[in-house]
Amino acid sequence: MSDVPELDAAGLPEELSAVDQLLHRGEANPRTRSGILGVEILDTTPDWDRFRARLDHASRKVLRLRQKVVMPTLPTAAPRWVVDPDFNLDYHVRRVRVPAPGTLRDVFDLAEVALQSPMDINRPLWNATLVEGLADGRAATILHLSHAVSDGVGMVEMFANIYDLERDPEPAAAAPLPIPQDLSPNDLMREGINRLPGSIAGGVLGALGQAARTVTKVVRDPVSAVSGVVDYAMSGARVMGPAAHPSPLLRRRSLSSRTEAIDIPFSDLHRAAKAAGGSINDAYLAGLCGALRLYHEAKGISIETLPMAVPVNLRSQDDPAGGNRFAGINLAAPVGIVDPETRIKAVRSQMTSKREERAIDVVGSIAPVLSLLPDAVLETVAGSVVNSDVQASNVPVWPGDTFIAGAKILRHYGIGPLPGVAMMVVLISRSGYITVTTRYDRAAITDDQLFARCLLAGFDEVLALGGDGRAEPASFSDDTSATNGSAAQ
Repeated sequence: MSDVPELDAAGLPEELSAVDQLLHRGEANPRTRSGILGVEILDTTPDWDRFRARLDHASRKVLRLRQKVVMPTLPTAAPRWVVDPDFNLDYHVRRVRVPAPGTLRDVFDLAEVALQSPMDINRPLWNATLVEGLADGRAATILHLSHAVSDGVGMVEMFANIYDLERDPEPAAAAPLPIPQDLSPNDLMREGINRLPGSIAGGVLGALGQAARTVTKVVRDPVSAVSGVVDYAMSGARVMGPAAHPSPLLRRRSLSSRTEAIDIPFSDLHRAAKAAGGSINDAYLAGLCGALRLYHEAKGISIETLPMAVPVNLRSQDDPAGGNRFAGINLAAPVGIVDPETRIKAVRSQMTSKREERAIDVVGSIAPVLSLLPDAVLETVAGSVVNSDVQASNVPVWPGDTFIAGAKILRHYGIGPLPGVAMMVVLISRSGYITVTTRYDRAAITDDQLFARCLLAGFDEVLALGGDGRAEPASFSDDTSATNGSAAQ
């Protein structure tokens, strides 16, 4: 990660990609808002000044944390990331205290309010909140980031600078302050106008060159050329089209949501996955399918499959932490398969097949066109693109212990957006534990306590393949057998 601003070929600050533009525009609408959030449970309450200093250090090291988006007054140029000349750390780093006894449910409820609230798009699109007052002297952090800034994997990389590998390391030298960039919307518009003749000429020449190459290819081998276009179109249809019929139980949408989570020792889920010949991700998705089957059965509805979207990380080692580099795979989630081993194998088969699709990044391909649509039209199109009831992400973090401002991170819960789906599920693996956090639309999942029980039971089905491991309700205890502050109580 560089301390120097990324510049484009013309020497201007970095442009937003088409996908990032779509996510940025979505911040204004509660139905398309796409914030991602991490809740960390700490074993003690860190010193406030030290905590604040760690975030200041991170914001100096990772430029995106001090950058805001500048939109041109008229769309003559792409929006750009610029270092905010009015950056105010105290706006982005906050602290609150919850009333006694201070449970994890209190923290999750604060996180829900954050995710349902709009971010100020005139500032850098993130904030970090220290939550004090948890039972037994514990504390929590809530790290909230707009999806326009980065995806989940990028978020982990961006905030890496706030963590230490020991509780009290030697103080690090302060990083230099980034140089502010005073670029106004009118400035960007005028720059776009000045570059317009060259941009048009370059675009025309590029289009002519592409057309010439296409014509040459068709003339030389017309059958292969046409076949390639057809194959890509069919692959795109498989990627974007619905993989299964939606669940009648999960069809309603609202603006009310709730977060539920469970803890699993990493080794337990790993053993279960290997016993069935699958990966951690296969076992995770199979456990989620089991929970959804049990919930549907308890409601008197029997289904074999439902549409589930699974993001796939496309980020390479050379990609910057900022920006979004992922594609989506649509599964016919095998919720009707009762046997957990067979369910893992069914998930693995679909994931393997879908990863090989030519058009896996078809949304990234059409994003430049979508970004030109008016907001009202874009919302309608976005609703039609989402063909899933559930989205399920998997974000590996760090295998060893990590600390922030002298406090050890005990658990990390990932809470994602609800982009037209009934449920967003995030697996986080960190420090020997796996957490599975579900955020669901309360118009779709109407029985909180029932779903909490089904979530545990669905994963217990899978864990039984590897021995006597069991999932536990989310907790801020060192021991997963403890249930104080449980989200399922």
